[in-house]
Amino acid sequence: MTNQLQLYKAVELFNGLTNEQIEALITISQEEVYQEDQVIFSQDDEGEKMYIIRSGQVEISVQANRQAPAETKIFLGQGQIFGEIALIDYGTRSATVRAMNDETIVDAIHRDSFNQLCQSSTAIGFVVMRNLAIDLSYKLRHQNLRSTKR
Repeated sequence: MTNQLQLYKAVELFNGLTNEQIEALITISQEEVYQEDQVIFSQDDEGEKMYIIRSGQVEISVQANRQAPAETKIFLGQGQIFGEIALIDYGTRSATVRAMNDETIVDAIHRDSFNQLCQSSTAIGFVVMRNLAIDLSYKLRHQNLRSTKR
């Protein structure tokens, strides 16, 4: 099994996909390499790709408004994803993502390529969208619980 296949099999968003289905996702992904402090995308940019971290680490930061300083929310590393909302909507990015290491390698999956793959294999689309819905509902519940504790 290739390292990339093993990496994708560990991604929660792809739980339930067969090796062949994961290979199809790998086929539509494109490797991108970033250097330390290089911005992968900025808050309010148009979103059109999701990313899987193959190596290195990224920082996710949010700026409440243009006058406020950016606040680091989380660091992500190998096998984690970001920008996945771009697969389902045409909105802008909700955060800025910056590489924390030289030679940070990510696999980018473009929304249009993903949609074409899902049209040819509805099973892939169903599994990924189900997993995305589960993840989003967890995040929404967590946010709601945090809001009510204040």
